[in-house]
Amino acid sequence: MISKRTIFFLLGIVFTLSCASESSLRKEVNPSTLPTKEVESSKQVKAMNERILTSSLTSGRELYRDYKIGPEDLIEISVFEEEKLNKTVRVSSQGNISLPLLGILRVKGLTANELEREIRELLAEKYLQNPNVSVFVKEYRSQRISVMGAAEKPGVFDVTGQKTVLEILAVAGGLKEDAGPLLFLIRPPQPEDEVSRGEKDSGAMKPNTFVIDLEELLVKGDLTLNLPLIHGDVINIPISGKIFVGGEVNKPGGFPLKGKKVTVSQAIAMAEGLKPEAKGGETKIFRYSGKGNEREILSVDIYAIQKGQSEDPVLKENDILIVPKSGVKVLLIGLRDTIKGLIGFGFSLGAL
Repeated sequence: MISKRTIFFLLGIVFTLSCASESSLRKEVNPSTLPTKEVESSKQVKAMNERILTSSLTSGRELYRDYKIGPEDLIEISVFEEEKLNKTVRVSSQGNISLPLLGILRVKGLTANELEREIRELLAEKYLQNPNVSVFVKEYRSQRISVMGAAEKPGVFDVTGQKTVLEILAVAGGLKEDAGPLLFLIRPPQPEDEVSRGEKDSGAMKPNTFVIDLEELLVKGDLTLNLPLIHGDVINIPISGKIFVGGEVNKPGGFPLKGKKVTVSQAIAMAEGLKPEAKGGETKIFRYSGKGNEREILSVDIYAIQKGQSEDPVLKENDILIVPKSGVKVLLIGLRDTIKGLIGFGFSLGAL
């Protein structure tokens, strides 16, 4: 059985250490040793990818009626009770078709509904009363769409028919964990014969860039952002900036900013809090200075932030947040556990 003298001796050590200066036992943390392992896929990104896959199955279907006919499309034209006028024809490279009675028609850039109306009006002028016309795009020409950046399978995709942003994201395998909050749709200049003189004069021949907020589209469900795509479109998904949290936290690693402001306390929460031996009062931010590999070092007190006694600074892209280890706390925790095992009952050592 352990003697009273031993117990008092151990308790005396605990008391002495708790009063000692922690700076003399500090263990420095080198920011270069910060783990850079990616964190697990967040629930938000998983939910976004699920939304991409499910929405891509239905959201684009309604847009087929707005599909603009182009070269190499195969069109089926039917006129009710006028079989001689029925025809299946492929659009020429110039965007034209040839029909009985009507001759050569320019169809490039028209939707099926617009072509129906035009044929109906032309037939009604000279040949038929109230003709019933239907137009169906039987085969769609191949369209080349590029996806680059933080997609699971970036690349160039040859697709047929009218596709939307969500459908192409599904083809590209969805978003990566480090995808940023915005998607950029870059549309090439239209061919000369597809724009008016006024559009040319106003600079419409320059590439257009559409900015799509992925959270608005995938989380809030704003399908007005699910734009239809055309041949030559390029989708760019920039990689999100990151912060890094290391040292005495429960889950060190790199965390994407997702275009949002992240404070020191929020970063600690992302890392699932401090370890018991953490010395949060002497936390450091290592910030890139813009000069080679130099970093500016900023000191923050996490405990003061938690108490509302200090400002909670916002971290910048590529900041490294390091929480050092308290040598005193490590010894105190070890002694606490040792004494608990020896004397057989629990006791508290303050905040440890």
